[in-house]
Amino acid sequence: MAVSIDGDQDFDKVLSIKNKALRVNLNKNIYGTFAEIGAGQETVRNFFRAGGASGTIAKTMSAYDKDFSDAIYGTEADRRYVTENRLQKMLDHETRLIEERIIRRKHPDKLFFTYANTVTTIDFAKKYKGHGWVGIKYQVKPDEAYNKIVLHIRFKENDAKHQQITLGVLGVNLIYAAYYNHDSARNILRNLYNHLDKDQLEIDTINFSGPRFINVDNRLMSLQLVKNNMTDAVMFAPSGNNVLPASVLYKKNILALRGSFRPVTNVNMDIYKNSLELFQKERKVDDKQTQVVFEITLSNLRAEGEINEEDFLDRADLLCNLGHTVMISNFQEYYKLVEYFSNYTKERMGIAMGVNNLIDVFDERYYRHLSGGILEAFGKLFFKDLKVYLYPYKDPDTGNIINSENLKVHPRMKELYKFFKNNGRVVDIEDYDEDNLGIFSREVLQMIAEGEKGWEDKLPKQTAEMIKSQNLFKRDYKKADKVGYNIS
Repeated sequence: MAVSIDGDQDFDKVLSIKNKALRVNLNKNIYGTFAEIGAGQETVRNFFRAGGASGTIAKTMSAYDKDFSDAIYGTEADRRYVTENRLQKMLDHETRLIEERIIRRKHPDKLFFTYANTVTTIDFAKKYKGHGWVGIKYQVKPDEAYNKIVLHIRFKENDAKHQQITLGVLGVNLIYAAYYNHDSARNILRNLYNHLDKDQLEIDTINFSGPRFINVDNRLMSLQLVKNNMTDAVMFAPSGNNVLPASVLYKKNILALRGSFRPVTNVNMDIYKNSLELFQKERKVDDKQTQVVFEITLSNLRAEGEINEEDFLDRADLLCNLGHTVMISNFQEYYKLVEYFSNYTKERMGIAMGVNNLIDVFDERYYRHLSGGILEAFGKLFFKDLKVYLYPYKDPDTGNIINSENLKVHPRMKELYKFFKNNGRVVDIEDYDEDNLGIFSREVLQMIAEGEKGWEDKLPKQTAEMIKSQNLFKRDYKKADKVGYNIS
């Protein structure tokens, strides 16, 4: 017997939360469990109120007491409950129970699901706005393996009741989209914000898995989160998997390197090696608690037109292959990057950059939108004794090496620059390899695309090998950029 769950994209655009819940309830095959911890049973409440819930809800529960929760789902080594690991345990445990208790032979057409969330809402002091993990494990066909959609959210509202309502709306959107948009991970992601505003919550991590999403690259889904302003930044671990920024950055000393990394060159590695050595020599910097982040801004990805997904994945693959953590952000200005890191750590921070980047940092044009102008930006940028590790530039015409001592900023900025320079906020990278100063990634990229020889010597060995073995960067990117790869 065929089980119909085909969606209607135009219908979705006008469907209310009540009608979404009702449509799920009236589907005689969709049947499952709701397990919600930390903000009431806000999602299942929408299904009860819509009517016809008895055909959809097998069980609903909230194990608020920690001992009860541990007895059901097991203990957590770190004694934390608002974690992805806790959510995964909830999804797997409740799915196993429904499989055990609802006899498949009697219900051959049932599509089982478990919806779960574990969240913490805003505290009484309104110091921490709260966050949570939300997910669904579900079937699209009775005889098919389960799919999973797991996401992390951050609340932005300042009232616990409003956050609870927001969570309930998100939960309905997720369950509905999981079934009625299951053929498109992008549509699922887009529909999560139906009847919600981006000022209400932020989705900063999402992962799809299962047979329906076997061809989905979760890094592209993360890229879409940033592109569509659902979050300001996403991160990938060296494994290439999406990771929660908070889990990577929490209480860490952070060194950030911004670039195009198109491709990663010996210059990038020289900056990385030398800046990390300098950073680890700083007072109170423990190398075991230090996180290096290779950051690519969205404006960099758009530098030559609309975002090219294959080009983006090539860059991410090369950096991850070298064992680095990659961050994609919406932060055009450096001070916004530092502000973001400050949400997760009070430890030391450093930024490695080239001479031309530092000159841009001292350009007033970038701060006209701030009421306090460049002084406000610098107050945020040099927060907590942040230091800039400056990689020199070799003038191709004169051969002169330009560093912090002889670089030229706008005349109005000279005294401001001298202030930060004389106070040790700008540190020259001195132990650099001069042979690397003539390497530019755009020239290497052109050599690769045109099949010229000699580009391999300008890149780390394993990077060059990966580019050749996987035939990376040989597509016609100019044509691709012109045509556009719209991921919205």
